[in-house]
Amino acid sequence: MARVYKQSEGKRLGLPGRTSVEILSGEKGARGMTFRMVEIPVPAPGDPQRGPHHHNDTEECIYVLSGRATTYADSGKYPLEAGDTLLMPAGEKHVTRNTGSQSLVLLCFFPVADVAKATEEPPTPKAGPGR
Repeated sequence: MARVYKQSEGKRLGLPGRTSVEILSGEKGARGMTFRMVEIPVPAPGDPQRGPHHHNDTEECIYVLSGRATTYADSGKYPLEAGDTLLMPAGEKHVTRNTGSQSLVLLCFFPVADVAKATEEPPTPKAGPGR
């Protein structure tokens, strides 16, 4: 049976450097997908940059809803803007950084019900003293 999922009912994830809401996953009844809405703010001077992460054995499809970004991956550097879609192969290390003047909003799709099990992400370094 079809079902509507509201963003407000999504699970807020404590991922470094971004606000991430998991709207749909196996936890909500999906059998083969995870869908997240991610917001990455404009970095402030002195903010630490988070490092790359990867998803073992699963692709990620990133759609840019608004803003500008660059995704840095093992295979290269990919400038992105609203309306662009990036397909990240399974296992490729990557990080998307906001390069614009407004919040970056992404829709992220994964073809697995629990992408957290397949994700390896290093901790983000803390800002130094006085930052």
